[in-house]
Amino acid sequence: MPGEFERHTRCWMLWPERNDNWRLDATPAQKAFASVAQAISEFEPVSIGVSKKQFDKAMRLLPSNITIVEMESDDAWMRDVGPTFVKDNKGNVRGIDWGFNAWGGLDGGLYFPWDKDEKVASAVMENQKIDGYKAPFILEGGAIHTDGEGTLITTEQCLLNPNRNPDLSKDQIETLLKDYLCVDTIIWLDQGVYMDETDGHVDNICCFIKPGEVLLHWTDDRSDPQYDISHDALERLSWAKDAMGRTLLIHKIHQPGPLTISCQESKGVKKSTQAAPREKGSRLAGSYVNFYIANNGIVMPVFNDPQDAEAVAKIQSLFPKRKVIRMPAREILLGGGNIHCITQQQP
Repeated sequence: MPGEFERHTRCWMLWPERNDNWRLDATPAQKAFASVAQAISEFEPVSIGVSKKQFDKAMRLLPSNITIVEMESDDAWMRDVGPTFVKDNKGNVRGIDWGFNAWGGLDGGLYFPWDKDEKVASAVMENQKIDGYKAPFILEGGAIHTDGEGTLITTEQCLLNPNRNPDLSKDQIETLLKDYLCVDTIIWLDQGVYMDETDGHVDNICCFIKPGEVLLHWTDDRSDPQYDISHDALERLSWAKDAMGRTLLIHKIHQPGPLTISCQESKGVKKSTQAAPREKGSRLAGSYVNFYIANNGIVMPVFNDPQDAEAVAKIQSLFPKRKVIRMPAREILLGGGNIHCITQQQP
């Protein structure tokens, strides 16, 4: 599995529409997704899967240079339901179709059913005429980050959660990750961002910015539950060695907020027995780490928060040769994730 900072052929996304997760019939989220797609398309081609029902609306809202592919899905998290791409030494690309159970199935999952989502990875590979592998276990793309040189970072909170693969031990999961992604070293963090409903996806708390260097979600507020989580992650990363034997260079980026759902935002979401509720006052797992690395660019979330300017400056300093585009992303966050969660790079 290449690092995200390596060259891409294109970026894949999905179109949001379910009104029991996105407020006001998903119209604000659709505008946000369209803006993200437009920003990424400045650097690389973008394809977006859209249901037949939403096709005409997507055509109106999306820029003309975005490729729209008719594709059914249960929601819009391409990172987690789409294929994870791998390539060999000759540059041949294949996809991995992980098992998916909506982040926990009937034990803490976020919606039901998820049968359409389970078909997205194969639909993407068929569209691109790419062969793939059907993995025999459940995994979401947001749960893993690699450096392209044999090192993978993940969290125990997610991959060892009994609502994913209760019959697999940590050693067995490690073996499967090594087999399917061709990695040698796995660095286990304990938890992800506080109140992250994905059970702590690593892409919200830590990512590789290049081989040997990571960016860590941080807070200096000792009273915030995130403080202990981030300090534990720092300690684990400090002790770790990557597949090349390097000690990691760790950069910190301060979290926004804390951010919570407003009364108005909560009221805009349709109540449903098939999706997790969006309750007023619930804490949002906002993170600046949840950005997308495009060819020659970074598309990163901002939240109209006092930390925004410092975060943008930090990202620009870490990627001096890439153009950083700041994207208002609260509408995406309200649905449970952010820019990295709604994108998937194709090498």
